[in-house]
Amino acid sequence: MHVNNAVRPNSEQLAGFAEPGPDGPIYMVNLLKFKERAAYEDGRATELTGEQAYMIYAAAVSELLTEFGGAAMFSAPVTRLMLGEVEELWDKIAIAMYPSRAAMMSMMQSPNMQEIGAHRAAGLAGQLNIETAAASGVWLGDESF
Repeated sequence: MHVNNAVRPNSEQLAGFAEPGPDGPIYMVNLLKFKERAAYEDGRATELTGEQAYMIYAAAVSELLTEFGGAAMFSAPVTRLMLGEVEELWDKIAIAMYPSRAAMMSMMQSPNMQEIGAHRAAGLAGQLNIETAAASGVWLGDESF
C-alpha cells in the first residue's frame, strides 16, 4: 500500500465534492503530519512550530464548523502504531462531523476558511482525510464490528 500525505486534494478528489454524497452526516478522519517549523506561503516570519500554526487553524475551524452545522468530534496525538507498518507515523488524529458533503464544501469555500487556511498550510507537512458516513456505519454497542 502506497501512502501519500498531501495538503491539497487532487482534481479527482476535488471533483468528488460536487457529487451528492451519502444521506446524513459525514465524518472526516484526519491523519495529520506537521512540519517541524511553520512556513507561511506569504513569506511572513514566524517562530511557530508546524503544530502551533495548525492549532491556530484548528481553534478557528472548530468555531466555523458549528456555523455550518458540523462539530469537532475528537482530536488526540498519535502515540504508537499497534498493527501494520508505515514509514512514518502521523502526529495527530482529528475527526470532524459535517451535516453533508455539500455543507463541508460550502465551509471550505467560505471567506473565513480562506483566511484561516494559511495557518493550516503553514503547519502541515501533509495529511490523509478519510470520509465516512454515519448512515452506512455501525455505532458501537449496536453490533460488533
